[in-house]
Amino acid sequence: MSKLPDVTENFDEFISNGTVVVDFWATWCGPCKMLAPIMDEVSEKMPDVKFGKVDVDQAMELARRFKIVSIPNVCIFKNGELVDRIIGLCEETELTETISKYI
Repeated sequence: MSKLPDVTENFDEFISNGTVVVDFWATWCGPCKMLAPIMDEVSEKMPDVKFGKVDVDQAMELARRFKIVSIPNVCIFKNGELVDRIIGLCEETELTETISKYI
């Protein structure tokens, strides 16, 4: 289970400032469970970036708003704007390199 906080309730405030990474996932999703420790690892190595997660089954409006049709879906925000995303399971290096472009 991931150590990242669920940010559904304060989503807009959470993404409003700086570089923010949000993992859209679901409890029944195997690749999402495989991605969780990778997200935890990357979050520990990137202290200047905020990390959170949203369960798409519990937050369907947010999932629709960001056109989440496949999970895991890691969305990268810069000052409240969606700037990039990684769809599907990814390795730590791909995740780190993608996030680093927006720091």
